[in-house]
Amino acid sequence: MIPHGRGLLQGLAVTLRTMTRRSVTRQYPEVAPELPPRSRGVIALLEENCTVCMRCARECPDWCIYIESHKETTPPAVEGGRARSHNVLDRFAIDFSLCMYCGICIEACPFDALFWSPEFEYAEYDIREMTHESDRLREWMWTVPPPPPLDPAAEDPKELLAAREEPLRPPQQDVGGAVPPGDPEPDGDPR
Repeated sequence: MIPHGRGLLQGLAVTLRTMTRRSVTRQYPEVAPELPPRSRGVIALLEENCTVCMRCARECPDWCIYIESHKETTPPAVEGGRARSHNVLDRFAIDFSLCMYCGICIEACPFDALFWSPEFEYAEYDIREMTHESDRLREWMWTVPPPPPLDPAAEDPKELLAAREEPLRPPQQDVGGAVPPGDPEPDGDPR
């Protein structure tokens, strides 16, 4: 038999095998799918951690994060001090019709205000309703799974090792009362 006929017979055998198997169909709306524990669904917001630094909006390649804020001034804590001002979050919204789920905003957030939630059922009938505001993003925050536990066999971070090896000690003084070069003065001022 020629080699082309053997390939044709192998292909027909595969077709016959799959035709005789029962198909597996997941009944999605009635039966929820089993997702991996850390799957990416939507972005959740923890408003208390947001300092309105705008880093997530600046780093977003699709510009789908909308943030609005205002400054508030608090009176000085002590008499003669100066008043402090801080940003207050007014609006935080993500347009999921533009979002490409890259996770750059989550990585860029220095204050852990954004997290991946495994929720995936947020479709709308109108594309203009795919912009979800902070109240909806807050609802998804409670579906964020806890982080995986640390590996007990892993090494401690080098910062912890350095802190354990060298405790803070006062500057060493010479017998004559002089401070060694490079060390601060005893009152804390450098030379």
